[in-house]
Amino acid sequence: MQMNHTTKGVLLVLATAIISGVSIFANSYFVTKIDPAGLTFLKNSLTAAALIGVILIGAKYSAKKNIGQIKSLTKKQWSRLTLVGLIGGSIPFLLFFEGLALIQGTSGALIHKTMFILVAIPAMIFLKEKIGKLFFGLAILLLTGNILLLNANFSQIGIGHIMVLAATIFWAAENTYSKHLLKEISGTTLAFGRMFFGSIFILAYMAFTSNIAQVLSLNVEQWSQVLIASLFLIGYVLTWYNGLKYIPVTLATSILLIGAPITTFLNWIFLDKILTFNQITGSFIIIGALAIWIATTIGKEKSVAKKLSPANR
Repeated sequence: MQMNHTTKGVLLVLATAIISGVSIFANSYFVTKIDPAGLTFLKNSLTAAALIGVILIGAKYSAKKNIGQIKSLTKKQWSRLTLVGLIGGSIPFLLFFEGLALIQGTSGALIHKTMFILVAIPAMIFLKEKIGKLFFGLAILLLTGNILLLNANFSQIGIGHIMVLAATIFWAAENTYSKHLLKEISGTTLAFGRMFFGSIFILAYMAFTSNIAQVLSLNVEQWSQVLIASLFLIGYVLTWYNGLKYIPVTLATSILLIGAPITTFLNWIFLDKILTFNQITGSFIIIGALAIWIATTIGKEKSVAKKLSPANR
């Protein structure tokens, strides 16, 4: 039985959320003294190089010939990939890490979790996605779940919070724009463009701020940590952009919220961190709300497909 597009997209983005949750947990074992900009540059560069390998292998064994698509990209499409690298693969990372250094990690995480709401407005305007009563109801549940799970403190609002919010807005804009580009560019090619051009922009920033020397002086342990982080990132962008192609960006960015409960439960299982009642309640609210949204979306596609089938004409 052939899998429909929505189911395929949901499964790929679920894989993205799982990778995200596990990678955040795994990174808790690492105590790196690498500058965030340098770490992002290295991860983006290694991921871009790996994606070229994926594209080459795909061109050899697949009829779709992704490498052919790269060769046939127009100047306009290359400029669009450059823009994705700027607004998705560089500026928001710099804003996010700089902002996160000034505030509590939980408050930064909660701000980032609002991306599915920030995506909704441009998705409705530019992508013509339908935002109905279901979205508003589930959005309230998802926000409530994340507030309970993260227990963030917003008693004082400062420049750090503004920087993290600005980063989240950039990522929301990039995901909306990427969803549009996926009509004509493959997910793997788009992932490569984001990583490749993002690393170039971050390198330029590091050159301007004289931080390149630190990247060149990493020890073996730091390089191993960079490689592990890059492996997670490769899996993340491959599943994300190839999944985003098939489902609404509002649903896709919402599914990513599952990553936080995964990290929380892994910390409880392997690091013996205390699991509070609020965290358990928040996690189940998030999972339950997304289960309703996913089931409703898949059910609608199956219903439409059934109506369009020759047997029902």
